[in-house]
Amino acid sequence: MEPTVIRLYPSNREVVCAPGDTVLTALEKAGYALPNNCRAGACGECKVKVREGQFDQGMVLDMALSPDERREGYGLMCMAKPLSKVLVIEWGTADAKPKLFPPRENQRYVVVDRIVRTPRVVELRLRPVGQPMRYWPGQYVTLADLRGEYPARSYSIANAPRPDGELSLQIAKIDGGLTSVWATERLQVGEIVKIDGPYGTFIGDPSAETPVLCLTAGTGLAPVLALTEAALRRGYRKPVTLVHSGRTRADCYAQGMMRYWETKHRNFTYKATLTRETAEGYWHGRIPALLPHHFPDLSAYSVFIAGSPEFVADCRSVALALGAPEARIHTEGFFGQAQPATAPADAMLSA
Repeated sequence: MEPTVIRLYPSNREVVCAPGDTVLTALEKAGYALPNNCRAGACGECKVKVREGQFDQGMVLDMALSPDERREGYGLMCMAKPLSKVLVIEWGTADAKPKLFPPRENQRYVVVDRIVRTPRVVELRLRPVGQPMRYWPGQYVTLADLRGEYPARSYSIANAPRPDGELSLQIAKIDGGLTSVWATERLQVGEIVKIDGPYGTFIGDPSAETPVLCLTAGTGLAPVLALTEAALRRGYRKPVTLVHSGRTRADCYAQGMMRYWETKHRNFTYKATLTRETAEGYWHGRIPALLPHHFPDLSAYSVFIAGSPEFVADCRSVALALGAPEARIHTEGFFGQAQPATAPADAMLSA
């Protein structure tokens, strides 16, 4: 059998699909991160519209791909195998960037778990009452109570998409911040909250095949956790280094997951640096000051930076000075609750 050409609409970029491979496998081999989860035709996360060509859909569940959707030309790419020489699918934009999912308002989620990560950071795990929200790793949502007593605030999603639609939000308590105090101190397991989203473009270029350096401070770790989880899960092979800055050891959470990823994925490395104490096994100092010593040449890297606006600006300036291409520097600045409501994300602990 001859390989099939998969053409991405509207960019017209082409990907070769080897005989026997699914469309999802071919896209991943070419570096395109189509959202997916179950890889078995059960969750619907990899649903796209096929504009031209024929494919074998294989066995999929109606709950993931309805009869109406099949008639409209949609398919689940985790199971779809091309039958024609060319298969044209809708994916991304004219410049081949990922196509964002339309935000949905007034989604109801139940708090299913509440985990204290640090003295000031609480992780909320939320599950949807209705249809799971589709999003790209690195995006954020707004969180509010049902009664409208607390202003909606934005928080990055800290996990990659899952079949059950669960979202993890890591929320830093901000003195005087109505929403953050409610979310970290008063909101209890079993309560229902309102979620709007997804929003944001901190998703990078899924087609890039470069070493990756992630620089985070405080709860800026959250979107990078989602990005890293998704990349490692889909078999990203280039080196991925995550450097996290905290004031003290107590501020460096999720280290168990970091060690797990280091053990399972040889291309992943985690480093933590402390700004207000020294400890064995940790770097000491602010990330912008440490970068030239540990990464003197960033010309081949993609760089992801998430933290306070000052942290992001400082890291970005140093990364540019070390040769990182501007087009491959992706940033997410987290503003405090005193900032305008249009700020991309809620306050975080800076370091």
